[in-house]
Amino acid sequence: MGLFGHSAARTPLDGVDTVLTDLDGVVYAGAGAMPHAVEALNRAAVGRRLGYITNNASRTDVSVADHLGRLGLAAEPSDVVTSPQAAVRLLGTLVPVGATILVVGGDGLVSELQKGGFTVTRSAQDAPAAVVQGFSPEVGWAHLAEAAYALATPIEDGGIPWIATNTDWTIPQARGIAPGNGTLVSAVHTAVGRLATVAGKPEVPIFEEAVARFGSTSPLFLGDRLDTDILGANRAGIASALVLTGIDRPKHVLAAPSGSQPSYVLSDLRELHEPYPEVIRKDGVVRVRDARVRIEGADVRILNEGSSQIDLLRAGAQAIWDTGRQIFGFRVPEKLYADPFHRP
Repeated sequence: MGLFGHSAARTPLDGVDTVLTDLDGVVYAGAGAMPHAVEALNRAAVGRRLGYITNNASRTDVSVADHLGRLGLAAEPSDVVTSPQAAVRLLGTLVPVGATILVVGGDGLVSELQKGGFTVTRSAQDAPAAVVQGFSPEVGWAHLAEAAYALATPIEDGGIPWIATNTDWTIPQARGIAPGNGTLVSAVHTAVGRLATVAGKPEVPIFEEAVARFGSTSPLFLGDRLDTDILGANRAGIASALVLTGIDRPKHVLAAPSGSQPSYVLSDLRELHEPYPEVIRKDGVVRVRDARVRIEGADVRILNEGSSQIDLLRAGAQAIWDTGRQIFGFRVPEKLYADPFHRP
């Protein structure tokens, strides 16, 4: 998608009827809210629908809505679209309702499976019809071992399906960045030599469910990860904004492949309500406000740093993206990927 073509007079919210947002790293990190997130989202909700899409499978939609309420956001369980919900819909296409499912994960995943009519077990000895794996801080070696026992037979030899709610490598927490579900799924993959089918972001069904549930015709998705949030939104044809309060940093923005380039890059959610600068190209120079960048062979040249680091990042990213070349083919000045932006 890229940043090109946004009028300087328009904010990222202009023409948007539904704001869909990721949670970890965008709205909160651990129990606490990200700076400015609650105020910005409450303001965005005036005249628009606000929905939440999360790959974190550790909690129920009820507990997520309660958490959001404590932070000051008016949210009902129906406002929360979770990767366990997407996993259960996918599971229903693979095994009959009522089947016994081995769960690796927390209450959010168990709750959705039970609501879907499935029987839950934690033991491979119960001959499960499938394994569904999602994130939970309580997941340990014994849980991963049960999944490995159940998945020992390859799928082509009659083995059972394996669904992962998501494969995020990391998850933002109050104390910093911690291993996510992708790390745990990878441990099982290493043991059994099989790949899981992924239900959540960046796959399209979770976005399609959100758009249908909220009746949206012009949504905007907010995320902090290029490889799940932005890639998934792009695949679903949804405008996207990457906010630099979570996982991905300026270096990742500069290196974003074509499928993972966001419509907007934001320092924090306050910028949802600010005019988004136009990208201007002239004589080989990419300009965003007073920041100017040019590509000269293998060198990314900063012609003017400008008055805002976020505008310099926007200009540099667009200049690199426009070439269609990968980041390792360039010499990039450190100033371009300076990182004064807040993260947990």
